[in-house]
Amino acid sequence: MTTNTTTPQSLQGHFLIATPYLGDPRFHGAVVYLCDHSADGALGVMVNRPLDISLGEVLEQLDMDGGELDSPVFSGGPVEPERGFVLHEPARTWQATLPISDDIMLTTSRDVLASIGKGEGPPRYRIALGYSGWGEGQLEAELAGNAWLTCPASAELLFGSDWENLYSAVLRQLGIDLNQLSDSIGHA
Repeated sequence: MTTNTTTPQSLQGHFLIATPYLGDPRFHGAVVYLCDHSADGALGVMVNRPLDISLGEVLEQLDMDGGELDSPVFSGGPVEPERGFVLHEPARTWQATLPISDDIMLTTSRDVLASIGKGEGPPRYRIALGYSGWGEGQLEAELAGNAWLTCPASAELLFGSDWENLYSAVLRQLGIDLNQLSDSIGHA
């Protein structure tokens, strides 16, 4: 067995922005927030693909307060679509809260949903069902194949941009005009 002695530079706390070179249609136009990235693989949450369900409906199904909340719930990715993820600004910690960066945390326990339903949760958040995952070396291969662009994430971009405009907002942050992206590959 060969041991890989190099560790990729972690992109934890970055956005992945799908390019036209990405062949998987589930990610066309996607923005993924990377929650974990190491030599073992990566885990991220897609943050601009709303599902056909509101937060209020989810809270009602869980028998929690907040049925009137009309916030979108996003498809975080194709892996474990029944599992919930809440990206939020630091407010407090709940049973299963991990800091991802100085200004963004991830909580996977139900208590954060109960807090949001009661109006006691974090002020800004994005809720997703499912996640996007990559095995060892898979994301690096996709990056080398120009399937994704990367951009450091910020709470202002993540929570301050509406989901409809997040893709173009992140591209603007990189100085890229959406109209200049092509789905053909050129070689010099």
